Amino acid sequence: MKTFSKEIILLTNRETEIINITDTVHQFVEDCGVSSGLIFVMSMHTTTGITVNEGLPDIEQDIKDFLLKIVPEDHPYKHARYLHSDGQMAINAPCHLRSALLGFEVYFPIEDGKIYCGTRQTIYFVELDGPVERRYFMKIIGE
Repeated sequence: MKTFSKEIILLTNRETEIINITDTVHQFVEDCGVSSGLIFVMSMHTTTGITVNEGLPDIEQDIKDFLLKIVPEDHPYKHARYLHSDGQMAINAPCHLRSALLGFEVYFPIEDGKIYCGTRQTIYFVELDGPVERRYFMKIIGE
């Protein structure tokens, strides 16, 4: 059994942004040369998400619109009262809840040296509190 790990740094550009990381994940699997195993992809932040959906711009926009609709900015969230380390009031309570809906990780089997997934499955890193530097982590376990 072999393991491989890689951390990726992203510089996000917008407050809410959906970034297609599919090619990076597939390339990591190919570079590692694992023929059979699992790949795990996780965000390292509480105001981001990792999700899988069909890779279409309209779906990406619908995901953003849906998250903004079901977790509105102007709700009196209880944890909005906490202060950042710089003394400023936290205003990212909706971002934490949107992240909880998306989840922070995905995993796929690896078969014959490739990620075993549907032809339309696209892996997204979802920024919910940007723009800022972000990280995600990939781990392969296999042989």
